[in-house]
Amino acid sequence: MSAPSAESGAESPQGGPGDPGHVATAGLSLFPFRGLRYVPDRVGALAAVTSPPYDVVDPGRRLDLETADPHNVVRLILPRPEPDEPGDRPDRDTRYRHAARLLRDWQREGVLAPDPVPALYVYEQRVPAAGDSPELLQRGLIGALAVSGSEAAVVLPHEDVMPRPVADRVGLMRTTRANLEPLLLTYRGNGGAAGVVERAVRGEPLLTTTTSDGTHHRLWAVTDVAEIAEVSRDLSTCRALIADGHHRWEMYLRLQREHRHLPRSPWDRGLVLLVDTARYPLQVRAIHRVLYRLTISEALEKLGDRWQVKEVPGPLETALQALAEQKRHGGSSFVLTGGDGTYWLVSEPDETLLDATVPHDRPEEWRRLDATVLHATLLDHTWRIPDGPDDIGYLHTAVAAEREAARSGGTAVLLHPVRESVVRRLAEQGVTMPRKSTSFGPKPATGLVLRNLELG
Repeated sequence: MSAPSAESGAESPQGGPGDPGHVATAGLSLFPFRGLRYVPDRVGALAAVTSPPYDVVDPGRRLDLETADPHNVVRLILPRPEPDEPGDRPDRDTRYRHAARLLRDWQREGVLAPDPVPALYVYEQRVPAAGDSPELLQRGLIGALAVSGSEAAVVLPHEDVMPRPVADRVGLMRTTRANLEPLLLTYRGNGGAAGVVERAVRGEPLLTTTTSDGTHHRLWAVTDVAEIAEVSRDLSTCRALIADGHHRWEMYLRLQREHRHLPRSPWDRGLVLLVDTARYPLQVRAIHRVLYRLTISEALEKLGDRWQVKEVPGPLETALQALAEQKRHGGSSFVLTGGDGTYWLVSEPDETLLDATVPHDRPEEWRRLDATVLHATLLDHTWRIPDGPDDIGYLHTAVAAEREAARSGGTAVLLHPVRESVVRRLAEQGVTMPRKSTSFGPKPATGLVLRNLELG
């Protein structure tokens, strides 16, 4: 696979199979691009203009980010609906147009500026030690990845997606003509790309900043043609697992299809962060559910005698330890709480119940996943709760789920994380898990480097 030139001033085009410049590859193709980055002198601080990924920003955090700096990237990834003209009624489309205007204005005003030449970007996150958790170091490569569908089996999804979030991201990207935040993908390389990463971090970074959660971020540009070629050779033998960003990957695929009439299209690539987990293993956490319209007493009553249910002592951390201990014995188990300081361990479901409610058309490993049993047996069959935003909330921490259950009067369902090896094994079989089954991290900060499709 030939490497794009770093001196052309734009991304090298990627043709299709009929293009004489096209080289077929069975693996990943990561291309340099001209990164669009904040100009430090035009903003209060780099940390003040960054944001977590759009789907983990709750309403309170969103307001904090908006007030941290008038140019915070959250105004692009989660734009407010504003009327185009006096008297107009704000709607979803006006949100997208507003984001596109902001992006143009910030570039015109010099708040955002493109780098002079295309580059791959080495990105480092250093999460400080906390409690029993040691310091975490993660490094990877940010670039424009060739987009391919499931038939290519090069980029492997592991979770299902919902139409509404996909449509929202499609509308935003179509209107802004930009990749505003990188997806997080994992791969296992042969050492070539990792060597490029390790050599890059010996140099002076383009930027360094520390976000409010204490994470240290650094970014370097790789523009040397030989180094980029080394990355290409290594990645050409690899497949990637989508760790975070399933709805945005589906967005890339849909927009690629929309623009397939264009022979050399920037829509054929999407912004990603690739992390070699042989060098830098990611953390895998569970995503918890809050059932807004089901009280804890109703939830427990409807379980009947088909589950083992016992109260376990608090506080929250102690209850989660009880869940972890139960998981060592195998089988599906959850902790339920109404946010009132009491916790219930639900485990050992009746085998005939599982047999009757969990589909038989997938591998047994999938049938035994906690997320599978939760959705098929508990949500669909026992509690009869539709999977919509008015009925189920998805929270990335147990603390947030407990708090939301207390606020809403509903029930928090706390899960134990699944191992990455299980996720990858199922993905390689083409089997997806229920949506929001895992939370890989640390997630890349949004706002450190953007990709404007108008630049190439």
